[in-house]
Amino acid sequence: MRITSTSCICPVLVCLCFVQRCYGAAHHGSIKVTRNQTKHIEGETEVHHRPKRGWVWNQFFVLEEHLGPDPQYVGKLHSNSDKGDGSVKYILTGEGAGTIFIIDDTTGDIHSTKSLDREQKTHYVLHAQAIDRRTNKPLEPESEFIIKVQDINDNAPKFTDGPYIVTVPEMSEMGTSVLQVTATDADDPTYGNSARVVYSILQGQPYFSVDPKTGVIRTALHNMDREAREHYSVVIQAKDMAGQVGGLSGSTTVNITLTDVNDNPPRFPQKHYQLYVPESAQVGSAVGKIKANDADAGSNADMKYTIINGDGSGVFSISTDKETREGIISLKKPLNYEKKKSYTLNIEVANTHLDFRFSHLGPFKDVTMLKIIVGDVDEPPLFSMPSYVMEVYENAKIGTVVGTVAAQDPDSTNSLVRYFIDHNTEEDRYFIIDANTGNIKTAKIFDREETPWYNITVAASEIDNPGLLSHVPVDIRILDVNDNPPELAREYDVVVCENAKPGQVIQTIRATDKDNSANGPRFHYSLDEGLSLNPNFTLRDNEDNTASILTRRRRFSRTTQDVYYLPILISDSGIPSLSSSSTLTIRVCACERDGRVRTCHAEAFLSSAGLSTGALIAILLCVIILLAIVVLFITLRRSKKEPLIISEEDVRENIVTYDDEGGGEEDTEAFDISALRNPSAAEELKYRRDVRPDVKHAPRHQPSSSLNSIDVHEFIRQRLAEADLDPSVPPYDSIQTYAYEGHRSEAGSISSLDSATTHSDQDYNYLGDWGPEFKKLAELYGEIESERTT
Repeated sequence: MRITSTSCICPVLVCLCFVQRCYGAAHHGSIKVTRNQTKHIEGETEVHHRPKRGWVWNQFFVLEEHLGPDPQYVGKLHSNSDKGDGSVKYILTGEGAGTIFIIDDTTGDIHSTKSLDREQKTHYVLHAQAIDRRTNKPLEPESEFIIKVQDINDNAPKFTDGPYIVTVPEMSEMGTSVLQVTATDADDPTYGNSARVVYSILQGQPYFSVDPKTGVIRTALHNMDREAREHYSVVIQAKDMAGQVGGLSGSTTVNITLTDVNDNPPRFPQKHYQLYVPESAQVGSAVGKIKANDADAGSNADMKYTIINGDGSGVFSISTDKETREGIISLKKPLNYEKKKSYTLNIEVANTHLDFRFSHLGPFKDVTMLKIIVGDVDEPPLFSMPSYVMEVYENAKIGTVVGTVAAQDPDSTNSLVRYFIDHNTEEDRYFIIDANTGNIKTAKIFDREETPWYNITVAASEIDNPGLLSHVPVDIRILDVNDNPPELAREYDVVVCENAKPGQVIQTIRATDKDNSANGPRFHYSLDEGLSLNPNFTLRDNEDNTASILTRRRRFSRTTQDVYYLPILISDSGIPSLSSSSTLTIRVCACERDGRVRTCHAEAFLSSAGLSTGALIAILLCVIILLAIVVLFITLRRSKKEPLIISEEDVRENIVTYDDEGGGEEDTEAFDISALRNPSAAEELKYRRDVRPDVKHAPRHQPSSSLNSIDVHEFIRQRLAEADLDPSVPPYDSIQTYAYEGHRSEAGSISSLDSATTHSDQDYNYLGDWGPEFKKLAELYGEIESERTT
């Protein structure tokens, strides 16, 4: 089978079609299909031939955008097995088969039923097969072929990124590249000139040009000036078919802005200016403005103003306002119309950012002359000094002259001046001023220790024009006199240890004086001479404004006296000298060997601990409640007696414990101690109270009449016999305790309890060296020795 097409529209395709029809597969890959045959030639063996297909292996072409009423003919399929009798049936499958492409199953003609767009799909892959119409069996294997959509010029060039906004510096060289634009054409670039684009400029000449092949836009004039024209709108066209007639075109707009460069110097509109300034203008205030023009923009128009010469360069100054680019003229010194009536200034302006490429355009600066006229005004009085400092002693009488202020009229009229104090604060009411002379006097008695300085403001005005005022500050210092005696710097808590030695420093004191250093230090310390010599303490003046308190004797006892009072006399160095008396309170405390305070009087200790009366009462109540709970618990425990339950089955081992603790050798009331010292106290046998005997008592051994004379051995033997014969006691092991000390020793008691009342000449100071275990004993004997010494 072979494939033929009549859609060859170019000479090459016509030749291909002709070759296909005339020469078949011999020159285009078409292979004629024949059935397998076996030839029997005499003298030759049987030869088998390979079957060959008769498909024409080629491509079909179909024009895009077909608008005819009939389907577009694409080509024809033909099989070598087709004899023209309609027995062969052609089948078409693949992309678009049955929808876009249809085939006549008898003739093999292929038609396109829809208008195709190459830009959407460039080709279609299909499969063809010839079958026997009667048996539906393939006559030849299925073969693949391609239908390509042939391009026509149906798409115009497009600028995908337009419109464009671009800048280029002014004064650029001709041919400076501005921007490159690119247009795209959706047509097939490999077929004809449909996608070949040429650029041209429709609007923007003669300022700009465009390269027809690359689309690069360039400047077409020299020195394009931004100050003459800043914005340009350039229209660029792109046309396909290489720009030939009939080609499609598209356009875009390029907005070009010229950026500024510093190619214009600043210029003053005038060469001479005149300015009026009143003589009353304040120093530092702005008195005028001047401005130069610059045609440039941005930083290229920045400028700076300076005064280059003139007789007013020391009186006036000029600065530049960066926002308005104006020169601000300010006053540096006061003006006086009576002394100078006019000034001349030469002012220069220059660009701060220069571009040396344009230095040939001239100097980028300009100069003008400014004449300043000083105006005469009626000025307020002028004080002789900008401020005054005066002094007056404290305790001075009311009406004492403190000082004088002076002011005069600076104008030529020289009017009289009157003075007064601005009573804006309370301090201004402490002084008065003479309206004619300016003498300032006191209006109250001052205390330097209360307020050492006063600040007032004095005003002066002309009699002819009271509305014109001038002010001056006056600072008044109050001088010191010796009117305050010295006193202790603080409340001292002085402590002396019980084991203090004579001459020991127990406290260093300081004094203060409200007066200044001339009437205060140096201070002198002494004991009150009106009292008798103090046997316990003395005072030593250290001659450095401090004094030391020393002990005069050895050992103090807080049980004998816990507080001492020491009157001290302190005097200053003023003229006349002042003195005061103060009393130191000295507490006696128990201290360690290194001098650390261990404990003082209970009241002093609690006071030093910082406990309030309410806190002490609360603590005491808590202690009482705890003691009451303990006593109640002990009472209930002793009064509760539980019966001793003895098992009837096993009564062999029972130890009855009475948990009663004695009071020691000093306890003589808990029990009768005579029972321990004399066996005669046990006159009769006493039975146990926790067991009720259920048998009759055995005969008791009657005690001898000479019981007072028997010894302990005999006493214990008798008690043992009574225990053995008593049926109410346990039958086995039992403990019987008999506490007996015997008769009093002839040597007497060796206890130290009663030895505290005896006196001895022995020195017990060595007990302090035995360590902390004997601290209490050392304190006890130390107090006894101290009392004996006292």
